[in-house]
Amino acid sequence: MTGLDVDQVLPVIGSKELIGSMPLHLGIGPGDLVVYPELAYPTYEVSAALVGARTMATDSLTALGPETPRLLWINSPSNPTGRVLPKEHLKKVVDWCRERGVLLVSDECYIECCWDAEAVSVLHPDICGGSHEGILAVHSLSKRSNLAGYRCAFVAGDRQVIAELLAVRKNLGLQMPGPQQKVLAAVLADDAHSLEQHARYAARRATLRAALEGAGFTVDHSEASLYLWATRGPEGPDCWATVAELADLGILVAPGEFYGVAGSHHVRVAFTATDERVAAAAARLAAR
Repeated sequence: MTGLDVDQVLPVIGSKELIGSMPLHLGIGPGDLVVYPELAYPTYEVSAALVGARTMATDSLTALGPETPRLLWINSPSNPTGRVLPKEHLKKVVDWCRERGVLLVSDECYIECCWDAEAVSVLHPDICGGSHEGILAVHSLSKRSNLAGYRCAFVAGDRQVIAELLAVRKNLGLQMPGPQQKVLAAVLADDAHSLEQHARYAARRATLRAALEGAGFTVDHSEASLYLWATRGPEGPDCWATVAELADLGILVAPGEFYGVAGSHHVRVAFTATDERVAAAAARLAAR
């Protein structure tokens, strides 16, 4: 992200709170359409439900037909799949939204957790053409810096939308407290800890991926994020059977159906446990 002025950046009390409240704070309501990915973080749908908006889960702009959403979410790198959207696709989505006056919000909370691909922000000049009009990007320190408990995140982009969010949020007492802002600034100014953590997660990911593949799983996408999107194929056990089977081994994973019906044969496996616990899980998978 380059070329942002101070009035284009808004600190928020965690990205989940922002995502969950954004439709409400932007005046979206019944009759409006909110679109999010086919496999997606559930809070996109929850935020729309809270204001009575209609929703559509799709990865295809053509599937919308003549419909014009008020808000379109994209998520790259993706939770749960770890998929990274290519630059050409991001630019196409930006252009499509601008042509129709649709607000595009890109959830980029995993953008610094890339392993086999390079993720790019929608605010990059190659994507947005040097203009931030009609687009926002959401970032969090929970993943980059392992600061989930600090509730430090920010949203950046279109200054008019940022001003609207600020006007509503300050009247609801949702300003980020001063001590958190100091933490946010200090951590963003330090890349060394982030690189160290990146290497730590990369090692855990390699251990867990090898163990899953050795146990008969296929890992789809997963080129970024803090998860492996694992399956034993469309003819294999559904996600609930896999969850139960792995739980019997003392390994807790998330069922893919939590993120959309397309995830019915996948599980999301996090590599956020300690090195010791990841090694123990790998050993259990090898011995099953």
